[in-house]
Amino acid sequence: MKRETILVIGANGQIGTALLPQLQNRYGVNNVVAADLRKPLTDQGLFEVLDATKPDALTDVIRRHRVTQIYHLAAILSAKGESDPLWAWNLNMQTVLNVLEVARLHNIKKIFVPSSIAAFGEHAPKYDTPQTAFLDPATVYGISKVAAENWSLYYHKRYGLDVRSLRYPGVISYQSMPGGGTTDYAVAIFHEAVQGHSFDCFLAEDTLLPMIYMDDALRATLELMEAPESKISVRTSYNLAGMSFTPAELTASIQAYFPNFVTHYKPDFRQGIADSWPKTIDDSVARTDWGWQPAFDLPRMTKEMIANLTTVYQPLVSVR
Repeated sequence: MKRETILVIGANGQIGTALLPQLQNRYGVNNVVAADLRKPLTDQGLFEVLDATKPDALTDVIRRHRVTQIYHLAAILSAKGESDPLWAWNLNMQTVLNVLEVARLHNIKKIFVPSSIAAFGEHAPKYDTPQTAFLDPATVYGISKVAAENWSLYYHKRYGLDVRSLRYPGVISYQSMPGGGTTDYAVAIFHEAVQGHSFDCFLAEDTLLPMIYMDDALRATLELMEAPESKISVRTSYNLAGMSFTPAELTASIQAYFPNFVTHYKPDFRQGIADSWPKTIDDSVARTDWGWQPAFDLPRMTKEMIANLTTVYQPLVSVR
């Protein structure tokens, strides 16, 4: 069997940081190449400083390492992208197009280009949003994700490129700090709670949004990428669901461990972004095609987040 060499672009981000060790465990440390604009603070194996907006630099990395699969995780997220929409659009789209075109030219076997619930907009059903819902996103991040989905489909239909994708909900993890997404309140809140602080939430207390714990997000990604090509019926991006909750429900879940924890609700411009997104997701196509099944609900996720962040912050308040 031919050896796989995996290139992870955007390896320093929220998903890349957590995905990298899992890929290394599966394929071997010397068969996974991490890439980002800056080297990480700690040595984590093979690493290339890479600006993916430059196709020649991307081509050079692929040739030197004989890359067979690409995970393209670099992007400017929803809230951060709204501060400079043209910059976010140019970066998000140029990197995707470079990855697809260089992959085509160099016969890359499989490519992962994630999408997001940000691809949905006000005309998609808010509850049990279906796989084929109309896409009219409210942010430049969402617009770029819809475009990337369609480019992925185009490259598959025209060139046979095996591009796979998931519409990630809000991803909750302890491995990295929040990165500028609208759902990132659900990460930041844990950092404040375990340090004994109150939390200022930029969304209203009853804002229901789809979320997923990092362990589930990683497992879904790897299950999709390792599924036989014959099982993949969606070449835009699969809906993916883990759980849905509001800031008030998350606060109550944290209060089971820290009874004195308080959240103050101060909605800002991100409230409008959140209100344009689905509240719950129908991921039945992913379940049918390649057997997706989430493992984490809100209580289990809360327990895991607090346990892992407690080891980082060593809060004065003991965890029950």
